Amino acid sequence: MKFIIKILVVAASLWVAIQFVDGVELTTPTGTAKYWGTLLVVALIFGVINAVIKPIIETIGCAFYVLTLGLFALVVNAGLMLLTSWISSQIDVPFHVSGFWAAFWGALVVSIVSWVLSLVLPD
Repeated sequence: MKFIIKILVVAASLWVAIQFVDGVELTTPTGTAKYWGTLLVVALIFGVINAVIKPIIETIGCAFYVLTLGLFALVVNAGLMLLTSWISSQIDVPFHVSGFWAAFWGALVVSIVSWVLSLVLPD
């Protein structure tokens, strides 16, 4: 049950990023069941990437995190958002991030919204 809630939180966060960040887009007709299903698939991809790859990058780049007082995490999150876009395109999921800055702002929005929702929702 906890896994499903986390995926729904990431899906809601991605939806907010799609609405407010130019360059982060889901090219499925809005409001349809396919749109929400696609959003859940993208959230699942993003969640798997964050669960598998992010700890490896954090371990390898530990010095950068310390030297930048954690700001390097924003760059890592942007890279993971770009990786999500690339993997989505490889499996024909219509999610696209148009560049680094779109990924940067999109990842920042996803992080903030996920954090706020995790405060509101119980574990």
